[in-house]
Amino acid sequence: MCGISGELRFDGAAAAREALEAMSAAMVHRGPDGAGMLLDGELGVAARRLAIVDVAHGDQPIGNEDGTVHAVLNGELYDTPPLGSGHRLATRCDTELLVHLYEERGLAFVSELRGMFAFAIWDARRRRLVLARDRFGIKPLVYAQDGDRLAFASELKALLTRADVPRDLDLDALEQYLAFNAVMSPRTMLSAVRKLPPGHLLIAEHGAVRVERYASSSSFLTEQLLSSGAPPTNNDVSQAVSASVAAHLSGDVPVGLLLSGGLDSGLLCAFASRYGPLKTFTAGFDHPSFDELAGARSIARRYGTEHHEVRVTAQDAEELLPVIARDFDEPRGDATALPYWLVARLASGSVKAAAAGEGADELFGGYQTYAADRLGPRAARAAALVAPLVARAVPSSSGRLPLDFRLRRLARGAGLGPLERHHAWKELFSADERARLLTERGGADPLDAYRAIHAETAGAEPLARLQHLDLATFVADDLLLQADRAGMAHGVEIRVPYLDPAVARLAFSLRADARVRGLQTKRALRAAAERHLPPEIVRGPKRGFVAPAAAWLRGPLEPFAREALSPAVLRRQGLVRPEAVTALLDRHASRREDLSRPLWALLALTLWHDVVLTAPPAPSVRQPVLRGF
Repeated sequence: MCGISGELRFDGAAAAREALEAMSAAMVHRGPDGAGMLLDGELGVAARRLAIVDVAHGDQPIGNEDGTVHAVLNGELYDTPPLGSGHRLATRCDTELLVHLYEERGLAFVSELRGMFAFAIWDARRRRLVLARDRFGIKPLVYAQDGDRLAFASELKALLTRADVPRDLDLDALEQYLAFNAVMSPRTMLSAVRKLPPGHLLIAEHGAVRVERYASSSSFLTEQLLSSGAPPTNNDVSQAVSASVAAHLSGDVPVGLLLSGGLDSGLLCAFASRYGPLKTFTAGFDHPSFDELAGARSIARRYGTEHHEVRVTAQDAEELLPVIARDFDEPRGDATALPYWLVARLASGSVKAAAAGEGADELFGGYQTYAADRLGPRAARAAALVAPLVARAVPSSSGRLPLDFRLRRLARGAGLGPLERHHAWKELFSADERARLLTERGGADPLDAYRAIHAETAGAEPLARLQHLDLATFVADDLLLQADRAGMAHGVEIRVPYLDPAVARLAFSLRADARVRGLQTKRALRAAAERHLPPEIVRGPKRGFVAPAAAWLRGPLEPFAREALSPAVLRRQGLVRPEAVTALLDRHASRREDLSRPLWALLALTLWHDVVLTAPPAPSVRQPVLRGF
């Protein structure tokens, strides 16, 4: 819905209008429809607006009747606690509801919100600033703090307009990135900047700052442990997803859908098409094992959508990867970023908001790694025996999840416990590989953050614990970052109906074998979709906007990758050892193994270094200001 930013001074100085203007201007893409600012002594907040609800009257910041409480909001609320009497509402905007809920109930109301949000509330009487982020981490919020001030923003690029935010690299975050292909909250790639974690508040008053949790996705598993009711039926699953889709279509502008050729977005299409004409958007590739246009067209025809397509090429990658590195703020080491960015650009010509299928795999058990998790050490031991034989007999394929890649991944888990095995099947670089690659190491074990989240669900069913782990890490710090940045780069709000508390609560109350049995994944969601989608979609493999990175890096994109990852560039940046990277490029090109995932991550890292970490800040733009009361 918008981009928010602000600063709170602790040193007696007034908030600087020029600094706020620069932060807000850096996020004009998040809110092309308007801008506003509040200055009240030591506090300044700014908002860029993407008008979706109450288009004519929803400018931010919004205050209460006497101007003592103001709020700015990025996101949407789909349900709120009821307001008491005596409030005069001037708009239909969610932001105004926040102001009055805070007046009535203090901070207690936040845990009852349903929606995707990051917001700031300024209580002028108490001189208190409150920041909050939704429980799934759908909407972003980052901040930097020192003894003199606290600055916050929806995106890192806004903070990087400030001279008082150092650009020192966080070596522990770099280690996390190379282990997980993501930087886990609260870290960012910069040691001076932190993410407000999902489900947390930041409260700053009288010079003191504290961060506290108000909600956790682990509560869904706790509720499941305490429940004595019957497990949900397939009809319950269908009704929960359908109700969430209806809520996520709210607004005064049309909402589109990012449609792959798979189950998750296909089911969203079936439900969304009930509420009026629907526009759908998808990406395709020239490589046959990656192209999903036929499946998406089939679903679009079935439900009569106005369907739009974009074809993605290696040339697009060469031209756009530096742009994507800038837009995403953090290195995005997955090739899906490119088609996602292009589909969002395609959608921006028709809609301001679009639904997408993030979260379905983690909630309903959609990954083959979950099947391997249930098989446990047997799968890893078998893969460890077979993988070397396959590697010698079969050249590495450039297709979608080739056999040698899957076997090598499974083999990594041999001899490990459940948590470490789950990580090993998904990790980018092992600890030994990172030691050979990095010029300087962080001091923390990346797995420590993983272990802490896993420990929160002790006593719960093992598969659900691993699904929750992915929900709290991979979804929050990888998939949702991609959805937000790709969409907002083009002024499109991405909505994620599966990531709804009611849907999550239901999914985690399913029996384990209703999620995964043998090699069958996402069983309950597939069963719920049988009445809505053709059999080849319901029973087909997992889909998504997956790019043919392996083929590109062995073909048309190889010269670009070798130049971007050249020894001269890597020595100048000083992050990774050139000889180790050159060896990876050579091994991939020789078809001895598929190394496209680590190579793409390194490519994203080196581009991010030059277009974000060391790039000059954007120029400032003046905008309207509302003085404090």
